[in-house]
Amino acid sequence: MTPTDLCLAACLISSLLSAIRWLRVAQREHYLALSASRFAARWWRLGVLNPLLMLTAMTGAVITIWFSGACIITATVLALGPLGLTLKGRTSALAWTRRLRTVASVATILICVLFLVVRQLEVNSVAYGFIAICVPIFIDIALALLKPIEQKFARRYVEQAADTLERINPIRVAITGSYGKTTIKGYVRHLLSESHSVVASPASFNNSAGLSRAVNEHLHSGTDIFVAEMGTYGPGEIADLVSWVRPSISVLSAIGPVHLERFGDLDTIVSSKSEIFATSKTAIINIDAYGLTAEADRLQASGINVLKCSEKDPTADVFVHSEEGLTVTVANNRIVKNLTIDAAPTNVACAVAVAVSLNTPEETIAHRLATLPGADHRRQVVVSESGVTIIDDTYNSNPAGAAAALETLTGLDANRKAVVTPGMVELGNRQNPENRRFGVDASLIADDLLIVGRTNRSALVNGSRDGTARVHLLPNRDEAIRWIRDNLKPGDAVLYENDLPDHYA
Repeated sequence: MTPTDLCLAACLISSLLSAIRWLRVAQREHYLALSASRFAARWWRLGVLNPLLMLTAMTGAVITIWFSGACIITATVLALGPLGLTLKGRTSALAWTRRLRTVASVATILICVLFLVVRQLEVNSVAYGFIAICVPIFIDIALALLKPIEQKFARRYVEQAADTLERINPIRVAITGSYGKTTIKGYVRHLLSESHSVVASPASFNNSAGLSRAVNEHLHSGTDIFVAEMGTYGPGEIADLVSWVRPSISVLSAIGPVHLERFGDLDTIVSSKSEIFATSKTAIINIDAYGLTAEADRLQASGINVLKCSEKDPTADVFVHSEEGLTVTVANNRIVKNLTIDAAPTNVACAVAVAVSLNTPEETIAHRLATLPGADHRRQVVVSESGVTIIDDTYNSNPAGAAAALETLTGLDANRKAVVTPGMVELGNRQNPENRRFGVDASLIADDLLIVGRTNRSALVNGSRDGTARVHLLPNRDEAIRWIRDNLKPGDAVLYENDLPDHYA
């Protein structure tokens, strides 16, 4: 084997190993184009060693101009790095689904063809090293090429779901918002289930694939109401969902900086979320949220029936405020007072508004409100076998939810309080200040603040300096859990605020 062929073989093997890492990232990021490259750039800039390793890999590729054996350095670095992002994964292993196999096949073909072209043209073997370095880019190219094909493939399931909806013809309720939508969906199902057959989309099945699957697998003859949670990463996505679900009642629960990194600004979030009202006869809107008072007025002027929800404005159609408990007022008529449940007032208001719009008797609403269910992993309070009170808020990743979870921790009568968090992500230019503010608040409430990972470490540490909590830096959640088990005793409490998959550092 010639030195050039040895270089080709080493870089090809390295590329295929490296691809496993970035395929796992792409899968975790819902197969969005540019996701592999974006996270590769983050990981190779992380800390001190990873930038040095990438510099070593690039230097090895350049030195190949004079000494072809230097490509072994590049291949070795790319097979092993970036440090911290393992091939197997700590929180979620690669799932070789049909879609992932397709992406992997196309990316592998692209990489192999490039290696062969370089070999045939007898270009200097420096190109082999740079092909290996650019593996995340080739995965993103594969994702972009396959996107229209995958959309066409998924369309048949959407068409089947649309046909099923038309045949069964339930009342369709759609719910969106930067946060609160999963909780409100659960509340709506609970409030209506006494008098109606209700099917709600499971868990966070809030995109086209998830909703079509929910309809095709769960909707049955005799279903009165279908409740669909709708999520979006950008303009047009909810409009596409609405085009076939065709809800007659739609809820917009909140506007916040969740996924701000993708949207760019809050006004774009407002307009994107408001696509949910395209087919609606009734719009239910939390007017306390950014931009939604104006949106409610606009929809009302267009002739849509609007129910305004608030915890601040007593003139709203549904007004829920908290004093010694929740008090719920509908059209100036108080239907329940001092309700002792741990729930966000505007979430309750939006759910009540849905029930009101479907002519549910107020006494039924009041009765059902007393037993509202909590959403999984959202401020769930349990006591462990060791006697430590645990607040599980690992599915919350927004500033409002984090603040509410801290309030829950504050209300506990505990000897020692701890907060475990990696912080919040995808908040765009607000990510650093929001995490810093959370660091401030957490360190004023907790005795111990456990910061997991490095993504938001700097902001959280900076914020914690304004408080009195002892700060502990842990590499991952497993280590944080181990610390909690070793240090907290019966009568203590811990808040687990958010959890990030391990493709975040």
